[in-house]
Amino acid sequence: NTHTHTLNTHAEHTHTRRTHTHTLNTHTHMPNTHTHIHTEAVQAALAKHKEEKMALPMPTKRRSAFVQSPAEDCTPPDTSSASEDEGSLRRQAALSAVLAQSLQSPDYWINRSVQSSSSTSSSTSSTLSHGENKTPTSALADILASTRIGATHTHTHTHTHTCIGKTNTLQTVPPDVTSSTPERRSRVDLPPNAMPRGMPRGQSRTSMLDTTADGVPVNSRVSTKIQQLLNTLKRPKRPPLSDFFLDDSEEIVEVPQPDPNTPRPEGRQIIPVKGEPLGVVSNWPPALQAALARWGASQAKSPALTTLDVTGKPLYTLTYGKLWSRSLKLAYTLLNKLGTKNEPVLRPGDRVALVYPNTDPAMFWVAFYGCLLAEVIPVPIEVPLSRQISFVLFKCFCGVGLALTSEICLKGLPKTPQGEIMQFKGWPRMKWVVTDTKYLTKPSKDWQPHIPTANTDTAYIEYKASKEGTVMGVAVSKIALLTHCQALTQACNYCEGETLVNVLDCKKDMGLWHGVLTSVMNRIHTITVPYAVMKACPMSWVQRVHIHKARVAVVKCRDLHWAMMAHRDQRDTNLSSIRMLIVADGANPWSVSSCDAFLNVFQSHGLKPEVICPCASSPEALTVAIRRPGARGTALPARAILSMGGLSHGVIRVNTEDKNSALTVQDVGHVMPGALMCIVKPDGPPQLCKTDEIGEIVLNSRAGGTLYYGLPGVTKNTFEVIPVNQAGAPIGDIPFTRTGLLGFVGPGSLVFVVGKNEGLLTVSGRRHNADDLVATALAVEPVKTVYRGRIAVFSVTVFYDERIVIVAEQRPDASEEDSFQWMSRVLQAIDSIHQVGLYCLALVPANTLPKTPLGGIHISETKQNFLEGNLHPCNILLCPHTCVTNLPKPRQKQPVGVGPASIMVGNLVAGNRMSQAAGRELGVVEEEGLVRKLCMWPTMMHQFLSEALQWRAQSDPDHVLYVLLNAKGAAVCTATCVQLHKRAEKITSALIERGGLNTGDNVLNAIVNRPPLFSPSLSVPFPTLLTLSLPPSLPLTPGIDLIAAFYGCLYAGLIPVTVRPPHPQNLAATLPTVRMIIDVSKAACILTTQPLMRILRSREAAASVNVKTWPTIIDTDDLPRRRPPQLYKPPTAEMLAYLDFSVSTTGMLTGVKMSHSAVSTLCRSIKLQCELYSSRQIAICLDPYCGLGFVQWCLSSVYSGHQSILIPPMELELSLPLWLSTLSQYKIRDTFCSYSVMELCTKGLGTQTDSLKARGVNLSCVRSCVVIAEERPRLALTQSFSKLFKDLGLSPRAVSTAFGSRVNLAICLQGTAGPDPSTVYVDMKSLRHDRVRLVERGAPQSLPLMESGTILPGVKVIIVNPETRGPLGDSHLGEIWVQSPHSSSGYYTIYGEESLQADHFNTRLSFGEPHTLWARTGYLGFVKRTELLGSTGDRHDALFVVGQLDETLELRGLRYHPIDIETSVSRAHRSIAESAVFTWTNLLVVVAELAGSEQEALDLVPLVTNVVLEEHHLIVGVVVVVDPGVIPINSRGEKQRMHLRDSFLADQLDPIYVAYNM
Repeated sequence: NTHTHTLNTHAEHTHTRRTHTHTLNTHTHMPNTHTHIHTEAVQAALAKHKEEKMALPMPTKRRSAFVQSPAEDCTPPDTSSASEDEGSLRRQAALSAVLAQSLQSPDYWINRSVQSSSSTSSSTSSTLSHGENKTPTSALADILASTRIGATHTHTHTHTHTCIGKTNTLQTVPPDVTSSTPERRSRVDLPPNAMPRGMPRGQSRTSMLDTTADGVPVNSRVSTKIQQLLNTLKRPKRPPLSDFFLDDSEEIVEVPQPDPNTPRPEGRQIIPVKGEPLGVVSNWPPALQAALARWGASQAKSPALTTLDVTGKPLYTLTYGKLWSRSLKLAYTLLNKLGTKNEPVLRPGDRVALVYPNTDPAMFWVAFYGCLLAEVIPVPIEVPLSRQISFVLFKCFCGVGLALTSEICLKGLPKTPQGEIMQFKGWPRMKWVVTDTKYLTKPSKDWQPHIPTANTDTAYIEYKASKEGTVMGVAVSKIALLTHCQALTQACNYCEGETLVNVLDCKKDMGLWHGVLTSVMNRIHTITVPYAVMKACPMSWVQRVHIHKARVAVVKCRDLHWAMMAHRDQRDTNLSSIRMLIVADGANPWSVSSCDAFLNVFQSHGLKPEVICPCASSPEALTVAIRRPGARGTALPARAILSMGGLSHGVIRVNTEDKNSALTVQDVGHVMPGALMCIVKPDGPPQLCKTDEIGEIVLNSRAGGTLYYGLPGVTKNTFEVIPVNQAGAPIGDIPFTRTGLLGFVGPGSLVFVVGKNEGLLTVSGRRHNADDLVATALAVEPVKTVYRGRIAVFSVTVFYDERIVIVAEQRPDASEEDSFQWMSRVLQAIDSIHQVGLYCLALVPANTLPKTPLGGIHISETKQNFLEGNLHPCNILLCPHTCVTNLPKPRQKQPVGVGPASIMVGNLVAGNRMSQAAGRELGVVEEEGLVRKLCMWPTMMHQFLSEALQWRAQSDPDHVLYVLLNAKGAAVCTATCVQLHKRAEKITSALIERGGLNTGDNVLNAIVNRPPLFSPSLSVPFPTLLTLSLPPSLPLTPGIDLIAAFYGCLYAGLIPVTVRPPHPQNLAATLPTVRMIIDVSKAACILTTQPLMRILRSREAAASVNVKTWPTIIDTDDLPRRRPPQLYKPPTAEMLAYLDFSVSTTGMLTGVKMSHSAVSTLCRSIKLQCELYSSRQIAICLDPYCGLGFVQWCLSSVYSGHQSILIPPMELELSLPLWLSTLSQYKIRDTFCSYSVMELCTKGLGTQTDSLKARGVNLSCVRSCVVIAEERPRLALTQSFSKLFKDLGLSPRAVSTAFGSRVNLAICLQGTAGPDPSTVYVDMKSLRHDRVRLVERGAPQSLPLMESGTILPGVKVIIVNPETRGPLGDSHLGEIWVQSPHSSSGYYTIYGEESLQADHFNTRLSFGEPHTLWARTGYLGFVKRTELLGSTGDRHDALFVVGQLDETLELRGLRYHPIDIETSVSRAHRSIAESAVFTWTNLLVVVAELAGSEQEALDLVPLVTNVVLEEHHLIVGVVVVVDPGVIPINSRGEKQRMHLRDSFLADQLDPIYVAYNM
């Protein structure tokens, strides 16, 4: 393949970082006659991928999420931005025509390369090792081939292609890990419309239920894309290396064993390279200031500096006389005019900041030399603008408080509204001094500055930014400054009176060393061409060379490229005067192509090939090496042609068989005069490298930096390095300085640099250069998608390895499809050519990446924005599946060859106690007097709540049982015993007269903060009744009506079913749930109020359900006055009392049967646990529809006689302080709430504790605040609640939780007598293996779990293996089984299948106590014996609930609980309001609610992926970003993940963004 460059005037602005040799044509440049070999290699790789036709799923984006980029800033010569970091160059091939052709015909490249007798890259299967065969050791002389400029032969390059998506992919479908638990067919799956919260906009119900046989929704765009993603992920995985580590208890990553095919260095140990001796000059001045003084006196009219205006024309010239006199004035002013004589502001050795723009070099020169004359230390820094990072360097400078600047610059600085200079981040309080001549004082005639001989004191400080973005100051001593000038003078052969054109920043690096310091030492006339001038007139520096016949020019590759692009405008340019063209970033390995291309264009304008002098430098060692100009006609230095594969292993190799990926690197000359150079290993001890090994260049020289100012620790590791030999012994006692440059020494002691430590990306032990990846990415551009000058490559550490991230600015006119195609092709090209996977590729809108002062991309700030979620990309593609290869091995579940009996015996032998616990005995009281005394009459004498209410109405008619509050805290309704009894009687009469119901019919009671209603019944002995309550806006309040309706049903012998009424504003989503419960329960009648009656028969309701088929509806607002002839008493307590319908978190609607016996036993158990009696008051802020919430709202008060203050949660939304102020006002000791209520108070009142305190709210009376839930205790929420309201007197011991399930509504409830709930920390890794290992608080991978409350009296629990059904030891996680007299009787469903009922409600252990009947809760947990004592004096057994069995995710053979992953996701970014996870086939899907701007949507994708990978060792397959409120929540505040899953697969979420991770 011929490697040439096409130079078009309209070609894209690119700078080549690394090159392969060129065939250069001095004739006219036709667009189609030249190609780029790197491009060809990329195209060949992409053509191979195109043959395989692997379609990648495009992300889904809401149209409003598109971010229009701002108008483009002023750009340099072509259409791309001037944003070139001074050290970064781009590939300079004009690829448009060739690439367009290659895209139309993938075979073009293959045919072409066959014709040019260059073999195409062979496609090899993707391997992790990427090793190449070891080649016989060659001498470096063989590796370095001499190539002449203009020669027609080329060097070819090999590429090993890692193919994405082989055609022989596995045909098997991935297992669906979500269906690992047995399906419970007799439960009814609640349709998504029944989601209680935030149903997405206008979706159709039918589409959600229409699925194919394998469960894939029909017409689902999401499903198609997920299937696409699965197809791309089904390719064979890379063979495992020892990169995989076992997920053992220590969680230690194994050190990867070296691959036997990895090339290793085989040469001898390198010998230090010595530079030529530093010559002795007879008239060399003792200090730089002395040289200025000499020229200022003897050559006053000699020009020192010429500056240009924005058009490139000379603005003014500063003579040596003026420079000397002005510097003298400034030195005198600094020392004598800033403070008083006794208290000067500045003393010798103080640091002074120099803040000057690049457009004003003359003011900077005067300030710099003025500081040297005043013996203060100048610190040149950039002008602080709003975008610039803070100058943290000042933090290390004790006492820095002075900044010198010009008047114009001072006016341009950001100001406060008061007109003062803004206080910049990281800056101390500054005094600003303007150094314009009119403000300076002429020194008195007898005043002369003190110019001492150069010594080791600091002369100036030059700042540098590290790879991480931290700013450090390199101190250069006075002797180093002088020696460096002398070494540069000798190496560059500077003469007095020469003219030098400087295009670099004169405040640092080569621009300062050549253009400010060495030039004054040699009385050189410097012409400075600032960056702003280059943007406006790219040819300006060439014009200055031509006009002034300059002998030396100091430039970067960028300047060569810009001049080359604009050279057609200047036909008469003559560069024959140049004897030395110093390329400051010639150490950048891609600079060779820029140099060659520039020479190709300007050789006809008099430019001589031998004058191009690349050099290498670093902030720490200053100039490291520079090529000396050769004699006219001498052969040019050799170039190294290196194997990129060998480079990634740090070895110098050439692949002699196929050279398609060989890398051509030019030398940077010889080491500086008077210096000594070694190559040492970049990592670990500074051991000398071998001759064929790449290492870091270290330098010993008097002309380098001396230390990092104020950082002695880092200084020692950088400036005081003693190289050691292979035995570890020091090679001497002279210290070397690390340069940060990676390279080697070639024949003739020529220095070659192949990269920098800063740009090094070490992935899986292999090194990659960021510049190489940039070049490959920019060779892939079928369309104009990105700006070539605005691309950042960096690595982030995720899961024990570095991951490569590429961020580029996208053009405003690029389409979504173009961008995605470009990104996917870049992935394939980099994978093939560099054998490394990209972790993330992000495109941001134009002009949004942070820039350096000279316009380049600020890499470290870009990385910081990426990690903090502030990048705001408009397109993003993550590929964790391909590049994360060090995950722990998947767990292989062993077949159960050991029976449960053996396991039990093994536990006993190992000393593990069996995992079981029990509450205290319920006990029986025989004596009637004691029964009456304890107010337990209904318990002992009657087994029915209906009889208990009648007894209370007779014995204590005026005792208030219920008080209902409104949003203002006022009691809107109270119910005494007799009032409740009479109201219930009237409802009984209405049911008998109007409903025509028979004893035992089912009646639905749906009571929320809305109207009551009745529903039909099964064709079983017991019909059902449904009651709904009224919303607060209606005349009747729900609470008391619901309770009266419930007891009215019992009086009539009907079976009530409480149901949440439909929401009037959201009938489409809530009414179908009501309809489904009516149908499932076969309700015979609906009991409700007039407003809800109208709603049920309205047109809006008819749109959702068939309103003509409602059962009989009875209006409770119009009740008969007659009492019923008699009240029903069931013949046995085992008969059905009521039905409890609830939607589980897995989306199942389940109704359970509660017998009269279970109801009375449950109430008695709660009474004993909480010590409830008639004089007690409790406050209830719960939804009264199902579970323990319904029991507390409707049943418990009637049984125990205590007064219940009812606070409907909907009222709390109208008045947040209502619940807390009620607790304070009534001095409540015990209160019950839900997590929703607690979260509402925590978020809404967290900042109002002071105002609540001022209003007299005092919570010190609260003894127990119990959260009613059917889930793992939310420890973070309860702790936040306790801490927030601690100032209001809330005891930290007060908050606890309860636990119930469908099979048993109340298993645990924190009472008054038991010990405080305990908290343990368990190891999450063990938990995934169903093991419980306690660890200390703060241990890595620890999970805090809180006890779910004290086990209720009469309840026994045991932890059981859900598969073998054998009891487990207390070190195991298993299913919680419960035995209790108040367990539910069974499921109440349409199907009436007995198998599931027997399995869940009447199941037996396979070993241990085979005759005892247990109920399966469906929850996983464990029991731990604590050191606390229970009420009986025995050690307390605590039950810890971990999660629901049906909801666990089986991934990689491990058991994950969604809440753990969601907790991590919610921490990932400040704008994630809520999250939910589920699996689809074998992919983990994360849904995150975005609380911020839609621009932040794509920021979440990498952060979510990172945190799940780091903390859970899982790769996220799909990230879905949605609006707040989309994740459905039930009335208990629990997420309905399965509904969310169904909605997502049916494409009904209206997501902001869906990312499919590759």
